[in-house]
Amino acid sequence: MSDLLFPLGALAAAVPDIAAARLSAIPPCTRLAFRGREAAIGPAGAAFGVDLPRTACRFTRSGTRLAAWLGPDEWLLLAEEADPAALFADLETALAGLPHALVDVSDRSLGIALEGPRAAYVLNQGCPLDLDTAAFPVGMSTRTVFAKAEIVLLREAPERFRLEVWRSFAPYVWGLLEEARRELA
Repeated sequence: MSDLLFPLGALAAAVPDIAAARLSAIPPCTRLAFRGREAAIGPAGAAFGVDLPRTACRFTRSGTRLAAWLGPDEWLLLAEEADPAALFADLETALAGLPHALVDVSDRSLGIALEGPRAAYVLNQGCPLDLDTAAFPVGMSTRTVFAKAEIVLLREAPERFRLEVWRSFAPYVWGLLEEARRELA
């Protein structure tokens, strides 16, 4: 895949392995921004294949699909290996007649994974959140910042985080994460 389509490709190929905090690029996936009122939440989850979380700052997952709560009526839907057009059409069919907004944002963002026993430490070099597992447990997600870039941060496992970063900021965030990892080498 070209650097124009996947700007983290070259960076990920050259990243040194630091076991305390491994950095990797998440392959491209389908990303949909969904907003809907109460009546649309159930049908959207059924069509997507994942119940949309109703608890603030949480995500739910089923297989390769993930739904992250971003606000009282807003979710980020991530689907690996899904055809964006087909998924979008399935959701629109299920939501016909219900007030909602559904936008394909697949090309807007890229995913970065950071995992290892010092992953939270590395993230805290640019993220102001308390990332202790008691304050930010597995299954939590939120919009926040990493340095000067807005990100969506998800804790997928005790030592694994996923960052969703706007494409134009991805090399910047990657570089800062790499810099923060250097002291662990």
